[in-house]
This record gives sequence, C-alpha cells and structure tokens, in this order.
Amino acid sequence: MLRHYGRPEGSPPTNGYSHAVAFTGTTVVVSGQVPLDAEGRLIGEDDVLEQARQVFRNIETALAAAGATMSDVVKLTVFLTSLADLPAFRTARDEFINRDNPPASSLVQVAGLVHPDFHVEVEATAVLPDSGQQNRQQ
Repeated sequence: MLRHYGRPEGSPPTNGYSHAVAFTGTTVVVSGQVPLDAEGRLIGEDDVLEQARQVFRNIETALAAAGATMSDVVKLTVFLTSLADLPAFRTARDEFINRDNPPASSLVQVAGLVHPDFHVEVEATAVLPDSGQQNRQQ
C-alpha cells in the first residue's frame, strides 16, 4: 500500500516530488545508476538529458529484475555535478515517474562522480505490495 503526501499543509511547494510517501511491502533498493548502456558505453557524453534518460532506463531494468516498475518507486536520491543540469534532469525524470504521485526525492550536488564524464547518478527505492512477492529471486 502506498500513500503519497505531496504537499502536506504547512509544507513548502514541491517541484516533481512528494514530501513523504508511506508504504508497506517488500523494499527494493536500486544502487546508484549511471549513464552507461548494457555494453558499458557512455550515453550522452555532453548531453545531460540523454544521460538522465539512460540512468532511468537502467533503473527500470534493475527494478524489473526484482519484479518492480517505476510506479513502485517511493524514493529517489539524485546526484548532479552541476545544478545548471537540474532542468534537463527534471525533464527526463518526468518522462519516467508518475507525475500525479511522484516519489519522495533528495538532490545532492557533488564535485564529481566515479567517471569524469558522468553528470548524473540516481539511486531508487521501490516497494512491492505484500502479496507473496517477498520470495521473488533473480
């Protein structure tokens, strides 16, 4: 079960995230995903929008392995090397999330990521409803 609290009374305005999400079920934690494709090639070397899209495609792949989808995501943690990239990131994010019930989110500006050409990395937490899915394995 998911309950989104987009903007509880007294909270500041949001831009594409919920202030809180309550849930029950099996938790799926996705490690930080970077803009590499399945062959390990960098996607969008100087294009943050394409890097972010690849990151979200990688998140979808990891979630699918656990029996989850982007609709099950309750929390994103975003790492950007430049806050100037935030509009491009938000464009990509909004292509993948449920904008009516967005996940909770944190954004961190970092000096760099594991590869100097990476501009974005995203971790995700998803929840599967309790319905026998706890025993799913790869």
